Amino acid sequence: MIAIIKYNAGNTASVANALEKFGYKYEITDDKEKILKANKVIFPGQGRAKPAMEDLKTKGLDKVMKQIKQPFLGICLGTQLLLPHSQEDNTKCFGIIKGEVKRFSDDEKIPQIGWNNLKLTQQNPLFDGIGDENYVYFVNSYYVETDDKNTLATYKYGNISAAGVIQKDNFYGTQFHPEKSGKIGLKILENFLKL
Repeated sequence: MIAIIKYNAGNTASVANALEKFGYKYEITDDKEKILKANKVIFPGQGRAKPAMEDLKTKGLDKVMKQIKQPFLGICLGTQLLLPHSQEDNTKCFGIIKGEVKRFSDDEKIPQIGWNNLKLTQQNPLFDGIGDENYVYFVNSYYVETDDKNTLATYKYGNISAAGVIQKDNFYGTQFHPEKSGKIGLKILENFLKL
């Protein structure tokens, strides 16, 4: 079973629809035991960092995150919350992957909404069957800055080159929405489900 973490910033329906296409059993849940026993965990997100973290803490899920040993995929805000800190509302996050979540410059149109080129920087099973450069769908005002060793793919918005896919151990994160990124996004999601 795949656990989709339920909290007040999740875009769970579109992720659930993608899993149904692949025929995987899933549950949208905030139950700690179910999350820890799941085969895979998906942590989707749209919204603001601070209320999301407050909701996760209220549910006791902040303590669960670092206990997760199975493959874990953060999506959009779910990826940003894996880092120690977000500039959005000066929010303390989980600190699972080193780095910082920063706001795009006001010189750029914020939020970034739409398709952008994702450039792979490391080989990884997440990218099996896809080329080095692909267009994927983003909706974000903040971006992830992390070490090169944790960055699997990048994208450019304005003058900023940012991490589009990150990884540390069993934790993966996509700044873009794979469930809304057509064939390429669904292939990345399918590859994650096969890990």
